[in-house]
Amino acid sequence: MAIPDAEVERQIQQMIQFIDHEAEEKETEILAKADEEFNIEKGRLVEQEKQKIRAFYEKKEKNAELQKKIQLSNQQNQARLKLLKQREDHLDNVMVEATNKLRVISNDAAKYEMMLQGLITQGLCQLLEPKVLIKCRQNDIKLVNKVLAKSKEQYVALSKLDVEMKVDDRDFLPQDIAGGVELSSRQGKLKVVNTLEVRLEQIVNQKVPEVRSKLYGHNPNRRFFD
Repeated sequence: MAIPDAEVERQIQQMIQFIDHEAEEKETEILAKADEEFNIEKGRLVEQEKQKIRAFYEKKEKNAELQKKIQLSNQQNQARLKLLKQREDHLDNVMVEATNKLRVISNDAAKYEMMLQGLITQGLCQLLEPKVLIKCRQNDIKLVNKVLAKSKEQYVALSKLDVEMKVDDRDFLPQDIAGGVELSSRQGKLKVVNTLEVRLEQIVNQKVPEVRSKLYGHNPNRRFFD
């Protein structure tokens, strides 16, 4: 029995509607999935850019902080160097003042005589040689000759050794020094310089930490001393 044309048409329309409906659902599903993937990718890209921006500004902030620390450190170092320079200048002034005071010691004949005697005895004890040549300023020759006997007496008592001394009357120490003597033996191979300037320098080198403490106070960070 043949299906009427109207029924055929109705079934065809139903099939068309079904296909359209399925297509619309598929389209909706595809579009929803595409939107979801787009939003996911967009979110990923946005977050990636945010991380880049955060990293950029974090790096910039760290660099700024580092530059600030470097600048502060440089300022502190400059201030420390300036302070050290001022302290060293002060110590130099103390040395100059002490040297100037040394220059007037020889004006006191009695005091200078005792000092020369002690300097000669010390030099002899350092050399421990049987023959010693003594050099001094030209204007100190008489005074040096005057104290030789006492210096020898002290030396013999201390060392139990004899010594023959001679004052150099041809070659002298510079006249512009504060005073003192220079002792030598074995044709100048052994020498002890006991001028007042050298003795002052030796004392200062030994006393620098003490002088620093008195001038500037104790430094708790100082572990080693000169």
